Amino acid sequence: MIIGSSMIIISQWLSIAARAAATPISIELKNNTDRERQTKAQLERLLSTYDLRKYTFTQNVMIDEKSIPHSHPILTLHTRHLHSDDQLLSTYVHEQLHWYLEGRLQQTEAAENDLRKIYPNVPVGYPDGSDSEGGTYLHLVDCYLEMQADRELMGTDRATAGMNFWAGDHYRWIYKTVMQDENTIRGVVEQEKLEIA
Repeated sequence: MIIGSSMIIISQWLSIAARAAATPISIELKNNTDRERQTKAQLERLLSTYDLRKYTFTQNVMIDEKSIPHSHPILTLHTRHLHSDDQLLSTYVHEQLHWYLEGRLQQTEAAENDLRKIYPNVPVGYPDGSDSEGGTYLHLVDCYLEMQADRELMGTDRATAGMNFWAGDHYRWIYKTVMQDENTIRGVVEQEKLEIA
């Protein structure tokens, strides 16, 4: 009787998981320009090429060539990475990870507090930090998780190339610190149970 009951629960869970996995990503265009349409096609190709279920926390995406990528209130991408699948994929995952961390606010805030003790003085503002001190600490976690995801999705060499690109582009101190102090940041992420299984 217990075995039959367990099998029903497992079957129901698998059914729910399969439905969640089959939920498509809705991609809207803000201005419906050629570059936005091309970026949508590029993202759709990436979504069909890579198994991103593990890194999908919101189903709604906006492509806006006039906007800087951001996660909220809707995950928004720009058209800058038309010629780099790896950069678009990494940006998409980065913004999805903000949704993941928002769903774990208590653990994320604890990780930020841990990081404040390790890095008492962090840069704020472009090009080295985020737009606030808290944002810089948050991005240490987000960019660390992005690096792990990129390795899983693209392999170590392509992920390293991507991280090096970001470290010279924006959030420069954050990306450099994530790469240089990976073990330290991993320790914080693991302590606060923010790894993505």
